[in-house]
Amino acid sequence: MEQVVDLIGASVEHANVSAGELVEVVETTNKMADLSKQVEQILEDFKKEFENVKEIIYNSAKEYSNNVAFIKKEQINKKAEYTNITYKELLNQINYYGTKLYDMGLKNKRIAIVGRNRYEWILAHLTNLLGGIVSIPLDKDLQIDELENSLIRSKADAVVFDEKYIEKIQKIKDDNNTNIKEYISMSKLEGFLDMNSLLEQGKEIYEKGNKEFVETKINSYEMAILLFTSGTTSKSKAVMLSQNNIASNVYAMQLVENFYETDVNLAFLPFHHIFGSTEMIVMLACGLATAFPDGLRYVAQNLKEYKVSVFVGVPLLIEAIYKKIEQGIEKQGKAKLVNSTIKLSNFLLKVFHIDIRRKLFKTILNELGGHMRFIISGGAPLDKKVAKRFNELGIDLVQGYGLTETSPVIAAENYKKVKYGSIGVPMDNVDIEFENKDENGIGELKVKGPNVMLGYYENPEATKEVLKNGWFYTGDLGYIDKQGYIFITGRKKDMIVLKNGKKVFPEELEVLINRLEEVKECMVFGMPDNKDKNDVKLTVKVVYDTNIIETKYPNIEKEELEKIIWEKIKEINKTFPPYKYIKNMILTDKELIKTTTKKIKRNEEMRHLGQV
Repeated sequence: MEQVVDLIGASVEHANVSAGELVEVVETTNKMADLSKQVEQILEDFKKEFENVKEIIYNSAKEYSNNVAFIKKEQINKKAEYTNITYKELLNQINYYGTKLYDMGLKNKRIAIVGRNRYEWILAHLTNLLGGIVSIPLDKDLQIDELENSLIRSKADAVVFDEKYIEKIQKIKDDNNTNIKEYISMSKLEGFLDMNSLLEQGKEIYEKGNKEFVETKINSYEMAILLFTSGTTSKSKAVMLSQNNIASNVYAMQLVENFYETDVNLAFLPFHHIFGSTEMIVMLACGLATAFPDGLRYVAQNLKEYKVSVFVGVPLLIEAIYKKIEQGIEKQGKAKLVNSTIKLSNFLLKVFHIDIRRKLFKTILNELGGHMRFIISGGAPLDKKVAKRFNELGIDLVQGYGLTETSPVIAAENYKKVKYGSIGVPMDNVDIEFENKDENGIGELKVKGPNVMLGYYENPEATKEVLKNGWFYTGDLGYIDKQGYIFITGRKKDMIVLKNGKKVFPEELEVLINRLEEVKECMVFGMPDNKDKNDVKLTVKVVYDTNIIETKYPNIEKEELEKIIWEKIKEINKTFPPYKYIKNMILTDKELIKTTTKKIKRNEEMRHLGQV
């Protein structure tokens, strides 16, 4: 064993780790393995199945009473001040605020929430759920008419809003086209009720003996959350979810993913999206702390600031982090060293079960705050090359898959089951099947389980289209391999069918094009062929990365840049059969139209290009 350690020391001379440190790692490996098994057993004991969110929060307030649930940051006199809110304090604040909402006549009503990810948002949402009030999370980035339309369609009785969006709210209030009776600001705002004042008033009422809110019984199987799917509000469907839908999915995630009460989570995914809000309740079920990001530009800073160990994000952001890591390695001229060290660490892990990745790549991990250990990617497919690299560096990265209609997670990888390129295996309490499979075994994924929605609000026709005999039809195409791993090949509606009947899934081409250093993002679609109107030619719209281009090709003309990128795309073509060759390219520096969870709005892009 000592000879192996000497070899490691020689191989990673510049990797900021000493041979002595490595000996220490090796000597403690067996002890850590035993300890890990004990920790896993303890964690298993805490994974309890609950019927609703109220039971989850009450359990966490008991089990993790003095743990920090949330870290609030406020700028006071240009200085950052932090407030830690424990699980016990969180439950108290929910009960005080909820008591006041009942006092205002909002029991059994519907309350919408509009705002950034912040403590007040989650306090409003949890209070709604624990009080049996229907919670309506709305996208803060909706245009005024879309936001107003959502409030009307959902029959909201009140709205809790972030003061940053006061112009939209004020206009809606002045127009008076909604059923809104109460407008509640998340911070003090002249002319409006505010959450903090209501919380204080509720505390007084509660302490005088009013326990109506606290004692409210939850119907776990009726509509508790009303969520609008991505798209323009006039066309989007409103999904009805119950508390049991959410609670069952929280439990399923706890069974397979390792969250520790010592972790710190950065709440980056928008709460108005089901992935963001359910993920937040998972964190609360596990007793860990959550901080809030200051914005996309400050993610790297926030990772260090809060010593973040758990991060849930979309592929666009995770791949951007990956690119920065790779660029840093290249700039330092350490690509060869890193690759050889990865081979060595993989060998030690596989043969001797010795994990020294975090020691070897400490400098690289420090760029992510130094504490990052676990990343969950969801919302869209992640390039398997990216997933592989994070795991090689010592950060467990898994992919999850789901939809708003399934609360959301249907399948996911976990630390025991990882296969790059897949979305993992079905959650324990979910059944899946593929229907109408073609000659390659690819069919539409359908799912059955307690996480499946109640239906689309006031839209029985749309509900019948996707809910059949207890199965929810996802609209996603894919297959399951012999080991039980699920692979998604693309959306049924996005699939491009050529004149010869061949099928092309744009995602498989986009993944490879997005790997090009010059490419920021892209979208593959079928453009009508001028020579044959019954056929289409595969076309890609490429958004080039201006920062990379300015650095790598200073003062280059666009025509020359087009030639360079097109040549690289032709090389990618050679890796596919001829019918999948991309025949045309549109180059731009303007970002593609996307949802707030960074999914490309393909139909809007096509309309913009005059193809719809």
